[in-house]
Amino acid sequence: MQRIRLRYTKRGRLRFTSHRDFQRAFERALRRAEVPMAYSAGFTPHPKVSYANAAPTGTGSEGEYLEIALTEPRDPETLRVLLEESLPAGLDVIEAVEARTPGLPDRLEASVWELRLDGVGTPEAQRAVASFLAAEAVEVERRTKNGMRTFDARAAVVDLEAVEGAADRPEEGACAILRLVVRHSTPAVRPDDVLSGLRATADLAPPVPAAVTRLAQGPLDAESGTVTDPLAPDREAAMAAPPTAAGLTAATGAPPFSEGAPEGSA
Repeated sequence: MQRIRLRYTKRGRLRFTSHRDFQRAFERALRRAEVPMAYSAGFTPHPKVSYANAAPTGTGSEGEYLEIALTEPRDPETLRVLLEESLPAGLDVIEAVEARTPGLPDRLEASVWELRLDGVGTPEAQRAVASFLAAEAVEVERRTKNGMRTFDARAAVVDLEAVEGAADRPEEGACAILRLVVRHSTPAVRPDDVLSGLRATADLAPPVPAAVTRLAQGPLDAESGTVTDPLAPDREAAMAAPPTAAGLTAATGAPPFSEGAPEGSA
């Protein structure tokens, strides 16, 4: 069995696609592209597709990941092109690699987010960021399936800064951009939790909802606070050992990550 790991995007209006909607669209794309999928056993077999750390509905993303299991070996780039042609614009498969190392979900340690705050000036955003970072803890509330939950939004934030947006000019209106690096933790701290924290610590309340995009997710470099590429180990392993017929069919032998990961776990 061969396993292929894919990086895909959610852009434009497709950011409002729920994780379940994406699952349905992706499974249709698999059928259109005639991908030789492996299926689960049981009374209701389903394609072996494993999702990792899906972004919340309403947020864009340049770095979503999934893994598929095939019954026949395929060239990853050829497969990527076929799937790209079968998905709607905005849901774009931009990278495909053969899974040659275990533990992809464990590598997704942190995310880089961009938050566009229309109607907020950069100096105001910078003051709010300074107040947030200076706090030892920032408690926020979020409604969960078990009711309201209070947790610390500050502890998971590795880095947060406010930079000038492209429209941060008097003639076009204020627009601050926040760059956020947040560690994946339990409970998960999401960009809207950080916005709630900015409201609590500095009374920052954008007049319109923030436009949120995940720029990347992957391993966290503790020294620099940067997020690196989670597919790099697979590419390096492929370069060190070019694929063979046996290697393609055997893949890694490592168990896949949890299938159907819950939406919005980032």
